[in-house]
Amino acid sequence: MTPPAPLTVLHARTLTLDPQQPQAEAVLVGGGRVLAVGSREELRALAPRAEVQDHRDLLLTPGLAEAHIHLVSYGFSLAELNLHGARSVAEVQAKVAQRAMNTPPGTWIRGGGFLLSELGLHDYPTAALLDEVSPHHPVLIYSRDLHLSWANSLALRLAGVTADTPDPEGGKIVRPLGTLLEHASGLVARALPTPTGAEYLAAARAGAGDLAARGYVSAHTMAFEPVEAPRALQDLAGRGELPLRVWATLPHDRLAHARDLGLRRSPGGLFQWGGVKFFADGALGSRTAWLHAPGFADGSGTGIPLDPPALIRERGEEALRLGLTPVTHAIGDRANTEVLDVYDALRPLADRVGVRLRVEHAQHVRPQDLPRFRGLTASVQPIHLQADGPMIRDLLPHLTGTSYAFRSLREAGAVLAFGSDAPVAPPDPRANFAAAVTRRDDTGESIAPAEALTEEEVLWAHTRGPALAAGWDDEGIIRPGARAAFTLWDRLGGQARALVL
Repeated sequence: MTPPAPLTVLHARTLTLDPQQPQAEAVLVGGGRVLAVGSREELRALAPRAEVQDHRDLLLTPGLAEAHIHLVSYGFSLAELNLHGARSVAEVQAKVAQRAMNTPPGTWIRGGGFLLSELGLHDYPTAALLDEVSPHHPVLIYSRDLHLSWANSLALRLAGVTADTPDPEGGKIVRPLGTLLEHASGLVARALPTPTGAEYLAAARAGAGDLAARGYVSAHTMAFEPVEAPRALQDLAGRGELPLRVWATLPHDRLAHARDLGLRRSPGGLFQWGGVKFFADGALGSRTAWLHAPGFADGSGTGIPLDPPALIRERGEEALRLGLTPVTHAIGDRANTEVLDVYDALRPLADRVGVRLRVEHAQHVRPQDLPRFRGLTASVQPIHLQADGPMIRDLLPHLTGTSYAFRSLREAGAVLAFGSDAPVAPPDPRANFAAAVTRRDDTGESIAPAEALTEEEVLWAHTRGPALAAGWDDEGIIRPGARAAFTLWDRLGGQARALVL
């Protein structure tokens, strides 16, 4: 006969996010589930022999969720060259040179995190700038948004990219050579050594472990990775080594194969397939976000549309018939308009199968499009506001008031789900709290201060919102039957650690 699961009472000031009982003093858990919520006296009477964990100096909330991350890529990035915060080309060169000094010749140097605007560049950088400091190591480094890469001449030569190489569909090779936009980055990335299965597993373990150490209990991993990445996460789950609950998306070009294999939405366990990923456009920093006229204020155009709306509609319908969520990256205002048009056509089927359509980023939106987000998931990343603020003022002054429009999206009836897009930005919940509450960018100036949220609203968007987006009614809330996955804080928006029982 199996012995009964041990019971534990958590003593802590508790924010439950349950409208029926918003606050409590104690939580009773057993078998990985919340059993009761109430006062210390009530739960002591209910379970007098339960183990007691005293956290009365801390705040207990539903567990943090990271609603947009490339989880295994993030794990790899932890060992790569970190260029976040680089303020000049010279600083990038110095960091590349230092890595080259400590790396055997011929070995690839990979990394990323820079922004063109922070480097003081108005034109795209060339291979010659990297050749100066790394002529004997192939170099491929990505901008922070991952929609632009910068390669040296050796990397381009190894990839067979020359001045005569035609632009790939959905991408651009900038001349003189060195910068590759959108799908053009893949021309060089395909020349990189293929990681082994053991390396993928190590990266998955590193990324998941880092998130758990920051207080996260779940994550939504957003495709844009080789098939070996989700396979490594599944392997960790099968070994009992995955410290997070993971909701995964697959690229839309693998949808037919997944259908033939019988893949459908599969709730349960620590790893599940849940969505199908599309890209409507690029990104702000790389000038590839798809915009309505007049486009970028510096005259660089209206960006690059990627997956055509007709394709998103066709394959989005196929995804819905499998019970999977269409998940579409849309940053520019034109991209958001086009995706909303597609989603208007998909809403009846989505409602029938019980799936909430989802927009990733929803970064720059026309005022007239905001009400159209009703009932959708708006998966947004407040931390990006901090670096993007100066670019928004310079490049999109006409959209400043509806950029990162969190309050307007919330009031329109969208479900907000907060993440970081790591490795684009670090998965730091404190930064998301600060950006969403203060609306201040890295220069100290405000972007659309009327769009600020309260700390409690941010907590909801970092816990309950992602749970609803994934179709998990048992997460992001503390009530009987919910998953016993919590975050402990010294203060809301401060230091955090996960507690999963």
